Amino acid sequence: MALPAQCLRTLRMLGALLVILVTSVIRTIPADGATKGKYLVYIGTYTDHDSKGIYAYRFDSRTGRLTSLGLAAESANPSFLTIDSGGRFLYAANELDSYQGQPVGAVSAFAIDSATGQLSLLNQVSSRDPGPAHITLDQTGKFVFVSNYNLGSVAVFPVSKDGRLGELSAFVRHRGSSVNQERQQGPHAHAVALSPDNRFALVADLGIDQVLIYSFDAANGKLGAQPRVTHVRPGSGPRHLVFDPGGRFLYVINELSSSIVTYAYDAALGELREMGTVSTLPQGFTGANDAAEIAVHPSGKFLYASNRGHDSIAVFSIDPAKGTPSLLEFVSTRGKRPRNFALDPTGSWLLVANQDSGNVVIFRVDSKTGRLTPTGQTLSVPSPACVKFVPLP
Repeated sequence: MALPAQCLRTLRMLGALLVILVTSVIRTIPADGATKGKYLVYIGTYTDHDSKGIYAYRFDSRTGRLTSLGLAAESANPSFLTIDSGGRFLYAANELDSYQGQPVGAVSAFAIDSATGQLSLLNQVSSRDPGPAHITLDQTGKFVFVSNYNLGSVAVFPVSKDGRLGELSAFVRHRGSSVNQERQQGPHAHAVALSPDNRFALVADLGIDQVLIYSFDAANGKLGAQPRVTHVRPGSGPRHLVFDPGGRFLYVINELSSSIVTYAYDAALGELREMGTVSTLPQGFTGANDAAEIAVHPSGKFLYASNRGHDSIAVFSIDPAKGTPSLLEFVSTRGKRPRNFALDPTGSWLLVANQDSGNVVIFRVDSKTGRLTPTGQTLSVPSPACVKFVPLP
């Protein structure tokens, strides 16, 4: 029996309303399943000044507000951290000169509880040399790279499916020295950056003024025996390095000369070509300074660097064709010795860890100009040394 015309019209209207309702509900669910704008923030510290380890916070990128979750895990000198891409595991370089009675540092693996922010220790291994100062993962998250500062070595560890660190897969120790007799009497590996295609591991060594480019076997976690070497101006002290989002340029910050070198990167060969150098300091500054951290904005338009001594963040715009930075401004970090800072994944906020004043200061980032404005929010954190973001599921 055919339905009356009025009933058909009513059914069509109800159907249309149902489609609108379902569509509006779907649009409120993030496509990646993530809680929109919500993150965990972990802060690594030095534990010789009232700190007990790694501290956790909740962060809302819509408001820029941080809420303390307290001590996430007790750990000795977890001075640098890295997070796997899935947000399940955190790895810490325990910057120690002695571990289990041996003259080495340590590396710790933790499982992340996204609900509470708490960290559960999975295992801890020797870093194979004293003073591990930096830690990062390869692009697949299957290998951890540790830079041991004291003797200038790099250790590579496989990561198992449960997040634990396995037996050492590669180890290299650099040789040589440079012109600064106080700081460059021997090699001091300070950081590793993996090329975007994961074929090369680039190591900044402060002690020998070199960026060493190792071929990387991502299937077995092995490093090539003969690295390509890019020499940095003597006395510069390359510390940290970062690629732009497109992988066309590499930026190296030099601790001792307070400068940034821009390199064009040949992805096929894993080679660097110098494009220019800029200072991280204002003209006329004569005080003592150690440049520290460097980061590129997610848009690729801006570059940031921290100064310990001038106690500032230097802000640069990036030439889209040449990749070279041009100074925009210097911004006080509202604290002493900004060892590390991090941009949130949206590029809207910048958090600075001022080691000597024991505070973390939050700045708003202007998406159009790259300039920084303090929000007025400051956290008290003993000897903060590293800031890392983890998206919440």
